[in-house]
Amino acid sequence: MKQKWKTFDFILVFTPILLVCFGIIMIYSASMVTSVLDDKPATFYMMKQLMWFGIGMIGFLFCCFFNYRFYQKIMKFIIFALIVLLIAVLIFSESINGSRSWLQFGGVSLQPSEFVKLGLIMYLASIYSKKQDYIEDFSKAVLPPLVMTAFLLGLIVLQPDIGTASIIFLIACSVIFSAGIKFKHLSILMIIGIVIILLGATQMVTPERISRFTGAYQPFDDPDADGYHLIQSYIAIGTGGITGQGLGQGVQKLGYLSEPHTDFIMAVIAEELGFIGAILVIGMLALIVLRGIYISRLCEDNFGALLAIGISSMIGIQTFINLGAISGLLPITGVPLPFVSYGGSSLLVLLISVGILNNIARRVKSQTMNKEVVMEETTLMNKQFTVKNRQGI
Repeated sequence: MKQKWKTFDFILVFTPILLVCFGIIMIYSASMVTSVLDDKPATFYMMKQLMWFGIGMIGFLFCCFFNYRFYQKIMKFIIFALIVLLIAVLIFSESINGSRSWLQFGGVSLQPSEFVKLGLIMYLASIYSKKQDYIEDFSKAVLPPLVMTAFLLGLIVLQPDIGTASIIFLIACSVIFSAGIKFKHLSILMIIGIVIILLGATQMVTPERISRFTGAYQPFDDPDADGYHLIQSYIAIGTGGITGQGLGQGVQKLGYLSEPHTDFIMAVIAEELGFIGAILVIGMLALIVLRGIYISRLCEDNFGALLAIGISSMIGIQTFINLGAISGLLPITGVPLPFVSYGGSSLLVLLISVGILNNIARRVKSQTMNKEVVMEETTLMNKQFTVKNRQGI
């Protein structure tokens, strides 16, 4: 049992858990007033996030011990399940803010597109790990998996959820690039993908979506409408300074910031805990991403290496887009901050993902430890052989 615990990557165990616990505290701070105004208990969102944390930890621990290579054997089932969920969303879900993205199961809501992120990473890692011998052949190696990728993305665009589709597209590109395809092939794919997403977006243009772009890059032209949310984010970040106003003492969450416990939770963190609090959160997220990339480089199994790089990319890309939105670098797309923002589906998928990453890390550590044992035994045998030779035995 002790040997098993030695193989755990404790950076990937404790860092995500610390982020989630910190996020739960910040969700309470950001949502307690708005919850009361909506005739809900002050702890409403915090308790729901705690519930998802408990469910996510079960998935996390299971995936830490479950051999990640088994996912290759059930890949057809995983893809089939994702397709069924995405079609079910289009048929059975209710439109919320113009999008059909959620499935209701009793009092529980699930966002299937979040599960597509991880499922597609598994699919691409599985397929491209088997095609390494001829990965530079575009028509045989690269193109076939892209048909399924395009189909899944198309179902998400139909919801419509352009933001999530763009994230999944970028994650897919990171896995495909890491698989070793030629750069010119990747460039062509990225251009085609961007054009398709833009064409899909133009077919679903609404004043709300246009306002996200004008609000991001020209917020002060219309500070009371299109630019309102970004300006409030600027105020929250600016008033936080180095050390912040103090936990629970923020003002912008009191009806000024939109969705302070989800999309703009980093603005609340910056206001209440200042630059120090914000940089600590960003640093922990960066640590998870870099650790995942490091594990992917050490992993001798192609499937495990691509799976690790895909999970790391997912966390990194979502972090970048969330931070870009609250700072005006990117349009506001409703992307949560990994492990910290409120959101059950997102938290569940992220905890399962780092559980899988831990399982890959355990395999890498086990291989390293076995090699060290073999080297020690070989060195000892060589020493014994040398001693016997000197003694003339």
